[in-house]
This record gives sequence, structure tokens and C-alpha cells, in this order.
Amino acid sequence: MARGKLRIYLGAAPGVGKTYAMLSEAHRRVERGTDCVVAFVEHHRRPRTEVMLHGLEEIPRRAIEYRDSVFTEMDVDAVLARRPDVALVDELAHTNVPGSRNTKRWQDVEELLAAGIDVVSTVNIQHLESLGDVVESITGVRQRETVPDEVVRRADQIELVDMSPQALRRRMAHGNIYKPDKVDAALSNYFRPGNLTALRELALLWVADRVDAYLTEYRNEHQVSTIWGSRERIVIGLTGGPEGRTLIRRAARLAEKGAGGEVLAVYISSSDGLTAASPKELADQRTLVEDLGGTFHHVVGDDIPVALLDFSRGVNATQIVLGVSRRRSWQYVFGPGVGATVARDSGPDLDVHLITHDEAGKGRGLPVNRGARLGRSRVTWGWLVGLGGPVLLTWLLSSVSPNVGLANDMLLYLTLTVAAALLGGLFPALASAAAGSLLLNWYFTPPVHTFTIADPKNIVAIVIFVGVAVSVASVVDLAARRTHQAARLRAESEILSFLAGNVLRGETGLEELLERVRETFGMESVALLERESDVLPWTCAGSVGAHPCAVPDDADVDVPVGDHMALALTGRVLPAEDRRVLAAFAAQAVVVLDRRRLQEEADRSRALAEGNRIRTALLAAVSHELRTPLAGIKAAVTSLRSDDVEWSDEDRAELLEAIEEGADRLDHLVGNLLDMSRLQTGTVTPIIRETDLDEVIPMALGGVPEDSVDLDIPETLPMVDVDRGLLERAVANIVENAVKYSPPGEKVLVAASALADRVEVRVVDRGPGVPDEAKDRIFEPFQRYGDSPRGAGVGLGLAVARGFTEAMGGTIHAEDTPGGGLTMVLVVGTAPQRRQQAVRDDAQASSHSP
Repeated sequence: MARGKLRIYLGAAPGVGKTYAMLSEAHRRVERGTDCVVAFVEHHRRPRTEVMLHGLEEIPRRAIEYRDSVFTEMDVDAVLARRPDVALVDELAHTNVPGSRNTKRWQDVEELLAAGIDVVSTVNIQHLESLGDVVESITGVRQRETVPDEVVRRADQIELVDMSPQALRRRMAHGNIYKPDKVDAALSNYFRPGNLTALRELALLWVADRVDAYLTEYRNEHQVSTIWGSRERIVIGLTGGPEGRTLIRRAARLAEKGAGGEVLAVYISSSDGLTAASPKELADQRTLVEDLGGTFHHVVGDDIPVALLDFSRGVNATQIVLGVSRRRSWQYVFGPGVGATVARDSGPDLDVHLITHDEAGKGRGLPVNRGARLGRSRVTWGWLVGLGGPVLLTWLLSSVSPNVGLANDMLLYLTLTVAAALLGGLFPALASAAAGSLLLNWYFTPPVHTFTIADPKNIVAIVIFVGVAVSVASVVDLAARRTHQAARLRAESEILSFLAGNVLRGETGLEELLERVRETFGMESVALLERESDVLPWTCAGSVGAHPCAVPDDADVDVPVGDHMALALTGRVLPAEDRRVLAAFAAQAVVVLDRRRLQEEADRSRALAEGNRIRTALLAAVSHELRTPLAGIKAAVTSLRSDDVEWSDEDRAELLEAIEEGADRLDHLVGNLLDMSRLQTGTVTPIIRETDLDEVIPMALGGVPEDSVDLDIPETLPMVDVDRGLLERAVANIVENAVKYSPPGEKVLVAASALADRVEVRVVDRGPGVPDEAKDRIFEPFQRYGDSPRGAGVGLGLAVARGFTEAMGGTIHAEDTPGGGLTMVLVVGTAPQRRQQAVRDDAQASSHSP
């Protein structure tokens, strides 16, 4: 029986339309005469999805009782007995209720496929098992229901159901996904625009990777060796020479000309692992390739043109970029060269670009000497073993064991040669081989005590000994030097990786960087010196360690950076090979210093600009908003003092009420101005302590009418770490703003809820709302969106609320209220003791869950 085919609709998040698309596909198949049934579809009471079930045959579900409740799951046996051509199975990652046939729904689907039934299913990207950690880091939610990636990858068809984050949030706000009572929490948590954008990118990348895998699999199955130019893939052939950077930049420009272009740099080394290429140059070129968005590959191959073409065809490349040969004219007698050979054998489907560069025709030069610095003691021991060892061995063999045989004698002398190579390098080993051959000839080759050799076989043995000794010494010395090089380059790569990490993370700690330099190179002190001109004295921009030098001339090592800056180190003199890494540190130190100074200047400029703006706005507020209540108070007082009018008790009470309202308004305005002044001068010092929200929030509602607010503060909320006075003032300003903009008769909802290690206070109104581009601007001082319905305030309430909230370590932001209006979300952290208890409660609940 042939296995059924699996088709999966993959989405980035709930609500993008996977189930709707699956049901639409079912209707199309039914119209074509295909026997299609609904094995399990969950419409979540979404009207449009529920309508799509009309006209489709549904297999009755199986009822399962668990913990005094009845649940329904897909009846696998009923589907197998019905044996349709196609079965619709929603939510592939779903975990079945205990007592079901299988633990996971994807296992049910595997049974249907094994029975020859085609299956159409749905799954979200966050349910893929390999992406669990990534999704948790993005959304803060750990997905408990997962499906193995391999199950989805084995699907015969994968179709991405895509929707922009803005459109998905609109669907959510309109109530098309969740019930209205869950919309607010969903929009402010899992369905935030950043979360949806990141999940969408994950889904797109995963599907793109699967498409690429399909293409590679098809080409392999059909043995397609020709290039399919589905997109531009440019391979760069690197030699490790300085021209590589020119080739990389040229290839990157070629890739930019075509949409979706990809750059792959490849370095081909011989199979023996020995190469004259500079490891540092290759590391720099690798960094450059990755910075430009490409990838670096290291391929082993003795025939460079063949290996390069095989790699290019294997990755379905469309172009190859090579540098013009560095060989001189007379060297072409040995062959046409790599570039000409690759161009000749590439074929019509693979373009080859030969790029000119400054190194063309200059020759490769002699191999660079990268011998290890073994140290004086090791070299001394190598010479002692190489010269003294054969003499001592000769004495032992002559006096202690004179008859071990010429072959054994040669092996013993060869052992000394290897030991000399390991200790002192090549030259002590060659000296040991020469001394050993002479001593073997004089003392152990008949006739002894003469350099004459009677037996021709012994001549051959001596010659072989010398050849083997020299060869072994060369190989051992080369291996030791390569090992030293690898260790050193590894250390350099770790150092450079640290610097690159600093750049990517935007770290600006100059002293931390200088301390890293001091620790890395084992120096006593490190200082970054600068001066404005050649005639002015040096000044220290930053230093670490004891007794840093004041001028570069006093340093043991100084690395100039530009004309007027230098990195000065004291402690010891560093070898030349350490200075290239030190130069990278020096350049990074200057970048960090410049960035810090620019940031300081930007902060000062921002503070000055903000101060000017505040002063200008304050003058405008004093000239208008403060004079308005003063004018009302003065008019009421003047009226009361007038002797010309006889005021009734009601009129007198009304005028006194107007005076009181004006005074309250003045007090509120002056209070906000003073609070903003404290925030601007940085004199707000919160006193953080454990506080119950149900003790603070009701106190913040004293400035609004009693019947204008609905309060929903659960008693089970954890305690929060806040300043009670600042929190009360912040909530009061938010609520007063919401009441001011709410339509008559509409109450403002003030609700609080706990989420992980934080508590959210949501103030919901049904007013006109605020567009997205103005949601951040309304928190700035003296900003009022639109016309205030009652004309009160100078636009400081929300600015003070945000300032006080951030001073306590919390956040505040604005969101749209589903159905119209604005929701203010104030977030503060829970107390540490309650936070730990909440974590323990969650852990206990998880351990007892089925």
C-alpha cells in the first residue's frame, strides 16, 4: 500500500488563516470529486472559519473522560474505517488528552499516512521543536506543545500562510481571533508587533531553507549537473594573498546588482594540510566576507581548478570571481594557470570573472618564515641532545652493549634525531643526523675506527639512515611549527573575536578594554595618550595598572594611532608578531573613546535643547494656562466684593465654587510643573519598598468623580517594588487623563494583572484614541494631542507619569483599545520574595500537570 501524502499549512502565529486556507483547499478538492472528510478541525468559534465547514463531511469525534471532565479528540479508528482519499487534521502539534490512542496528534497523522490516506494539516512556526528556545527568547513564552522538525520536513508540500503583523493585530482587535475579554492581554503580550515580526521572519527563513533543500534534493535525484540560475550565487576563489580583499569587494558589488544574490568565498588547500597562505590574511578575509553578508568555506583538494569547479556546481553557483594570476611571464611555461583553466572548463552556464589587482604579475615570492619562537632554553637542550646525545649513546653502545647490531644502532641514533627536532627544531636535528652518521661509520661499521666501509650493504644502510633522519627531522620540525602557529592563531582569533563582539554589542567601556589589553599581553600598565598637535604635551585619555607612562617615549611598547594618539604599554618588550593584534586593540580603543565623547556631546546637546524647549513651553503655559484660572478667580472675587449687586445664597455659593475650582486647577498645574522640574533636574529619589496595589490605586482615584471609574484589582496580585507616592501620582495622572477624554456616560476601566515577574496596570478609556505616530509623543512635556474636551491642563500629566514610573524601574506605554479608545499600560516589577514564590508555584503546577 502506497503511503499517503502530507500537506501542511505553516503560519507564523495563530490567526493568520491556516485553518481557513485548509478548508478552502478541501472545498476545491470536493468540487473536483475527491473524497475529502474533516477528521478534526477546531474553528475556535470564529464565524468565517465555522462557515467554511458547511458542505464538508465531518467524522464524529471521540469523547474521553479525564479528571471529571469530558474532552473530544480525533477518532483515528473511525477515520481509518471510513478510508477517505483526504483527511483534514488541524493543529498538528496538539497534545492529545490522556487515554487517547497516541500521545501527540502528529502520531495520529502518521497512522493515517501509513494507511494510504492523504492528510492536510496546519501548524505554527513556534511549535517546531528546534525553535523552542528561539521562540521563548522572543516572546517570553515556552511552547509546551511541539512537533519534531523532521515530521514537518517530510511533508510532501509545505505552504506558508503569511500575514503582516499590522493586519494580524487588526484582526485581533476586531475580535476575529480571540474573545473580546482576551484581546487586550493578547495584544499587549504575545501579539506585540515585535514578536509577530520576529516570528514571521522565522517562518519565512524556515520555508526558504526548505525550498532550497527541495531544489538540492531534486538536482541530486535527477543528477542535474548544469547550473540552474534560480538566483545569483557568486563563488570567490581565494589564495590567501592580499588581492583577496579586492575580489571580495568586487563580488559583493556584483551580488548587489541582483535581488537575492549570495556570495560564497572558498579557499582550497592541498590534502597534506601544508600551505604557504597567511592564516592571518585568511582570517581577515573571512571577517570581510561575513561582514558583507557572505559565507566562507575551506575545501581540501590537490587539483585547485577541479576542486573549485566541483564546489561551484555543488552549490549551484552562477558566477566565479578569480584574481588575475600573480605569476610572472616566464612561469607560464609550467601551465596556463588556475584562472585560465577554470575559464576553459567552466562551460556555458558558469560565468568566470578575472579581476585585476595590484599584485598581478609580481610573483608569489618566497614562502613567509613562520618558524616558532622556541625559546633559548629549548634550543639549548636541542643542541645538547643533537650533539651530546650521539656521543653519550656511542659510549654506552661501545662499553655496555657492544653487540646490539647495526640496525638497532641506527634506530637508537634516529631516536636522538627526532628528540633533537622536537626540542630545538630543524638545525639541531640535522646536526644530530650528521654526528650520528659519522659515529655509526667510525665505531659500528666494519672496518671500525675508519671511515672506510667494506660492505656495500652498509653504505646503503648509512645513506638510508641519513635520508630518513633528515626527512623525519624536517617533518617533526614542520609539525611543531604548525602546532605553534595554530595555537597562536587560535589565541589571536579569540582576541579579535572579543573585539568584534565589542563592536557588535556597542560596548563603550574604555577602561575595560584597556584592562583586557593589559591582561592579554601581561603588561604592568596600559594608557591611551593623545595630544592636539605636535607641539602640545601628551594627555592621558584613559589608563589602567600601576604607574602608567605619561609620554610614549617612556613606554616599553607604543602603538601610534593616527598623528596625535598612541597606546602606551609598560612591563616588557613585545615581539613584532604581537604588535599586529595590539594594533587592532589600539584602533578599537580610539573608536571607543570617540564614541564616548560623541555620546557625551549628544547628551549635553540634548539636555540643552530639552531645557530650552521646556523653558519656552513653560513661558507659554504661564502666560496662558495659569492666567486662565487666575482670571476666573479674580472675576469671582471681584463679583463677591461688589456692593452694587445683591447676591443670593445660590449665586454666592456658585462663585465660591468657581474660586475653589480655579484654585484646585492652579494647584494641579503648579504641582505638575514642580514634578516636571524635579524630573528634569534629576532630584527624584524613589524609596522602593514592597507594596500592595489595592492599597495604592484606590487612593489615586480621589481626583475624579466616583462614578467615572470601574476598578478591577484582584486581591491575589503579588506585591510590587515601588515608591507608593510616585506610583499613586503616576496612576492619578493617567486616570485623570482617561476620564477627561472619555465620552459622557462611559466609565474608565482600571484593571491589574500579574504576568511572570511583573504586574501590569491597564487604564482603558473609550475616547477618540491616538494614532500610532503620536503614541510616544503624548508622553513628552507640554504635548496634548488634539483638542482637550474640557480645556484643562498644559500637557504635563502623562510626562510626569512616565518620569515617575521610569524612576521606579517600570515602563508605561499606550495601546489602542479594541473597539475604539486608548489603553495606558503601566508595568512594574514584583517584589523578589513574591517573585521567587511565584516561580516555585509555577514549577509545582507544572510538575502536577498531566
